[in-house]
Amino acid sequence: MTEPVAYMLSDFVGNDFTSLELPKNPNNPRGLYFKEQLHPRVKMTQVEFDEFKLLYNLLRVSTVIRIINTVQNNESKRFTNLKLRLNKTGKDLELIILWADYDADNPEETIEIVPEMKWFVRSKQQYQPDMDQGIFESGYLYLTQGNIYSIEYYETTAFKDDAQQFDTKEEAELLTNPLTEAVQLPVEDE
Repeated sequence: MTEPVAYMLSDFVGNDFTSLELPKNPNNPRGLYFKEQLHPRVKMTQVEFDEFKLLYNLLRVSTVIRIINTVQNNESKRFTNLKLRLNKTGKDLELIILWADYDADNPEETIEIVPEMKWFVRSKQQYQPDMDQGIFESGYLYLTQGNIYSIEYYETTAFKDDAQQFDTKEEAELLTNPLTEAVQLPVEDE
């Protein structure tokens, strides 16, 4: 936990007051605000951040209307992920605030990169190492889609990178059985 930027303190008679500094011997200190609360960071995937950075470099000194119109009327398909983000309720205001606070030299102060999440179908239990069969690690089995002679079939793989990815939980649940489950996981491992 980070240090608070403001404290609620009590004096010796029980009166409460706020302070930006913590005295040497505080009486009942309580953290009021943390830096993350005063300046929350916007969570974006790496793809969204790359599009935002491109937009920022193109329209660094522009009006808010021009910025949003550029994303919404994107005919070059350069800002597809930002457009999807703006179509969600309240995200246009988030973009405007981010634009005002963004520092290109220190983007980590205003933006937090989160991994892109997708749905996977995997085994409920991990498989165990079996030295006799050449299996040296444990892990989950993931559903992967193959195509032999234009006939679709599904098999399992031990590698999440090769697994079938689904956009919604409902799509993934269509292919589950009593031994498998639909789970949401990051697409790229960190």
